[in-house]
Amino acid sequence: MAEMACFSAKVYGRVQGVFFRYFVRDIAKNLGLKGYVRNLPGGDAVEVQAEGAKQQLEKLIEQLKIGSPGAWVKRVEVAWSGYSGEFTDFSISY
Repeated sequence: MAEMACFSAKVYGRVQGVFFRYFVRDIAKNLGLKGYVRNLPGGDAVEVQAEGAKQQLEKLIEQLKIGSPGAWVKRVEVAWSGYSGEFTDFSISY
């Protein structure tokens, strides 16, 4: 069985108003991950909370560093934690 994990990430740069949240949601769902993505106040960052197989989470992090077309990712801060199983889907939070 795959090692399960969770991470919380903040992605900084031009990541609001460029379909970044939809980009993250679609990739996370395709990778079989659960959690959410949301804009943070200030207009220059989004928060991603994701859990699932660690290998799939690492793939999501690589995509966060690339970003959606039109986005410009300045930096990604990731904090790992234990798998909780608290999410049932991957969604966009408002």
